[in-house]
Amino acid sequence: RKGGWDTHGLPVELGVEKLLGITKEDIGKTISVEEYNATCRREVLKYKDKWDDITKKMGYWVDLNDPYITFKNEYIETLWWCLSELYKKGYLYESVSIQPYSPAAGTGLSSHELNQPGTYKDVKDTSAVVMFKVDAEKLKVEGETFLMAWTTTPWTLPSNLGLTVGPNIDYVVVKTFNPYTFLPINVVLAKALVAKYFKAEVENGDFDAYKEGDKLIPWQIVQEFKGKDLEGLVYEQLLPSEANSLEKIQEITPDAQPFRVITGDFVTTEDGTGIVHTAPAFGADDYKVGQKNNLGILTLVDKEGKFVDGVGEFSGRYVKDYKNAPDYADVNVDISVKLKKENRAFKVEKYEHNYPHCWRTDKPIIYYPLDAWFIKTTAVKDRMVELNKTINWKPASTGTGRFGNWLENMVDWNLSRSRYWGTPLPIWKSVDADGKFIDEKEGGEQKCIGSIEELNNEIKKAAEVLGGDTNTHYLHEGILDLHKPYVDDITLVSDTGVPMKRIPDLVDVWFDSGAMPYAQWHFPFENKETFKQNFPADFIAEGVDQTRGWFYTLHALGVLLFDSVAYKTVVSNGLVLDKNGNKMSKRLGNVVDPFATIDKYGPDATRWYLITNASPWDSLKFDEEGIKEVQRKFFGTLYNTYQFFALYANVDGFNFNEQYIPVKNRPEIDQWILSSLNSLIKTVEESFDNYEPTQAGRAIEEFVDTLLSNWYVRLCRRRFWKGEYEHDKICAYQTLYECLETITRLIAPVAPFFADWLFVNLNEVTGRFEHESVHHAFFPKADESVINSGLEKRMQLAQDASSLILSLRKKVNIKVRQPLQKVFIPSLDAEMTDNIRLVEDIIKSETNIKEIDILSADNDFIRKKAKANFKTLGKKLGPKMKWAADEIAKMDNKTIEQLLQGEYVMNAEAVANGEDPITINAEDIEVITDEIPGYEIAGKGSLTVALDITITEALQNEGNAREFVNRVQNIRKDSGFELTDRISVTVSENALQNSLIQYKDYICAEILANSLEFVPAQKEGINIE
Repeated sequence: RKGGWDTHGLPVELGVEKLLGITKEDIGKTISVEEYNATCRREVLKYKDKWDDITKKMGYWVDLNDPYITFKNEYIETLWWCLSELYKKGYLYESVSIQPYSPAAGTGLSSHELNQPGTYKDVKDTSAVVMFKVDAEKLKVEGETFLMAWTTTPWTLPSNLGLTVGPNIDYVVVKTFNPYTFLPINVVLAKALVAKYFKAEVENGDFDAYKEGDKLIPWQIVQEFKGKDLEGLVYEQLLPSEANSLEKIQEITPDAQPFRVITGDFVTTEDGTGIVHTAPAFGADDYKVGQKNNLGILTLVDKEGKFVDGVGEFSGRYVKDYKNAPDYADVNVDISVKLKKENRAFKVEKYEHNYPHCWRTDKPIIYYPLDAWFIKTTAVKDRMVELNKTINWKPASTGTGRFGNWLENMVDWNLSRSRYWGTPLPIWKSVDADGKFIDEKEGGEQKCIGSIEELNNEIKKAAEVLGGDTNTHYLHEGILDLHKPYVDDITLVSDTGVPMKRIPDLVDVWFDSGAMPYAQWHFPFENKETFKQNFPADFIAEGVDQTRGWFYTLHALGVLLFDSVAYKTVVSNGLVLDKNGNKMSKRLGNVVDPFATIDKYGPDATRWYLITNASPWDSLKFDEEGIKEVQRKFFGTLYNTYQFFALYANVDGFNFNEQYIPVKNRPEIDQWILSSLNSLIKTVEESFDNYEPTQAGRAIEEFVDTLLSNWYVRLCRRRFWKGEYEHDKICAYQTLYECLETITRLIAPVAPFFADWLFVNLNEVTGRFEHESVHHAFFPKADESVINSGLEKRMQLAQDASSLILSLRKKVNIKVRQPLQKVFIPSLDAEMTDNIRLVEDIIKSETNIKEIDILSADNDFIRKKAKANFKTLGKKLGPKMKWAADEIAKMDNKTIEQLLQGEYVMNAEAVANGEDPITINAEDIEVITDEIPGYEIAGKGSLTVALDITITEALQNEGNAREFVNRVQNIRKDSGFELTDRISVTVSENALQNSLIQYKDYICAEILANSLEFVPAQKEGINIE
């Protein structure tokens, strides 16, 4: 995999503008485009070394020596090839349309940019219901009459050219008073919205009694008609000025007929007044109906977001605070105030709504008429939807939901950007003598360049045909840099001999990203076979926000160019939240510094925590305590297991030189752990193959902690430190070594550094692998012949039984070193009885129990009772709940055990007679065991143990001996004795003397003592409790 650097686009440009203290308007004036782009090129890689460093530190395995860099000519050349292919297929076209535009960034935005997370914000804006005056006689009423329209963008009102009504909506004329000027008026609005503006208690009220300032304003419906009856009605211009006179409008659109009522199907009565203020320059629906009805178009706001000259007192004022001006006054408020005073506003208020903002500047966007280039993604919409269904989405809901819905509602991709630092759109158009582009309708021609070679050939051709100084700087070596301003210097020639200049736009930076699969290899100019081997990608992993970003652009270009998916699987990462589940933000002070975290805890622990704490697509509550637990519980356990192995392996000189002992010839405990190891390999491989790394990591954790360290090593410890270096000990060494060696390869994808360290340490001694690194070794493959599920099952039984017994010891505060006489275990069937017998020595050894008595499931000694779990059964059974509860209460031991094993049909006889089965399972009951004097009882699923907690004198003596051994072993350790050192022990005569004498041989063997003597008193020694 290649490392990569996205080096173009708004983020870089805005950063450079801030660095240089300039705005977009200064480029080409106070600083040349050449200087500006050179600064962008320099700044964008300013922190490359630091990113390379953290990439290496975190163990992100990519080629950093030969990364793709999007500003390089080779990368851009591939993008040009992609664009030329789209152009040839008819997927690239130019159009004037209303598009989201960011005045703060100075460029249009695509639909996927507008749908980045956080772009839509809840804001409070000034909204106004304004009044457009019409001829009262036309509506057959008396007095001043107005059409009412609602807007949340009063700044668009000077550009109003029409009012749109729904043809089949019912409208009324309401006689009332203006709440601001108190003048008598008639207003027209949708009948369904009358109650929104007028109170029912004053309908048909006393108009003569109304006086200025009254809160209750009388009103009366005096006329009613359909929207289509209003079509063609002319109204007075709301905010006339020099810039929006009829003459100015018709200069732009000859024969335009503005200031009329028109009809449109998009009008609703959900909010507003049912009459839509229509400014064709600032809304997609407005533009469509404006063109259809020849209203004309009026753009009174420039691309900086401020009113043009000629708009009266509002000229030069910004429609939003795009410059963070400390003295900014909201022009929307001032427009509304003006209309209030002029009897042209009916209601002005703050209105909270969800409004789109620029994804980079965080400033409000506006909808604006742009002459832009588009990719016709809608042409392949059905194919994109179809191929999306073949992609393995993790989680699946993102692919069918968020991404699938986005595809179903896609619009054509607004490709062009009015910026400077980015990939130039490689389209040249013919120009007239004044350098203006010639429209295609007037014979204009176009060329889309698809390679550097093609461009250089066209450069020479233009120089030959046009002569003079044409392209003189580019004739010798050709073009050396595909960026502005150089590409803009180049003149080409059309097929008819007309000069051609490049259109000034760049392409959307998301196109750079979406074409990465091809451009990283400089396809199709080289590396064709390499590209073929790597496309489509096996998987892509990114944040869920990229469903409308990178995931989308990759998919779109894959389908448009190759009729293929760009990736086979998507791992859609969730958010990393703080430990309380809150989104991280600088404002809240809960941001975690990833650099500091890796420095503090290391990459392996951090990576392991992130992978195993939650599935990648689920949001993660990040808590440093969790990393500490990973360090201690997983890596600490694995390290200690290795240290244990290395300690004794070095003593015995084990280096795996002996012939590999077949697993079937090893002790059963070895067979069990190797069976479990190979089962683990299958689980991990399956989990990784299914893109479930969390399941893989947790399975490895369970194996290392529960099976390997706390069971195998603990049960086998004696095999390593006792006895001669013969068959049994070699079996133990080979088995534990194989476990450790395999674990290094299993954990390598998640914990690359620790895995490599451990692998190298092991392999330096044994040389079993020729590889220098674990990452060069093959991933383990399970040996099915070693897997013994029956053995794993009965060892699990031993672990579960031991765990229950040890929990009971802890409950009554009896140490494990204190022997107990017996435990009773009810068996469900003959198989369980056999399994208990096969592992009873292990259970007895682990729990320090003398005997295990196996009882039948229906024994009278351990009596169980079942109670209904009303919470779960209530949902399942409803009215049959009480009957089921009574039946459950009657269950005997055997029935309860059957139920704990799986599903249980409560009405078997009735089912035989044709009734529907009533099925319950273990979660539907609560099991209670009767108390037995002198015993403690515990259960887990179908397994129950009853522990005899009576301590006889004989048991007490043995317990004393074991405690003594423990104390002496601690003294040996604290005194620095070697493992093989032998000692002599003298003990002062004490109350435990009889116990110690009785077990003298056992004690001496355990502590490697040559002698154990008792003396009346000692002057020196160590007191032990």
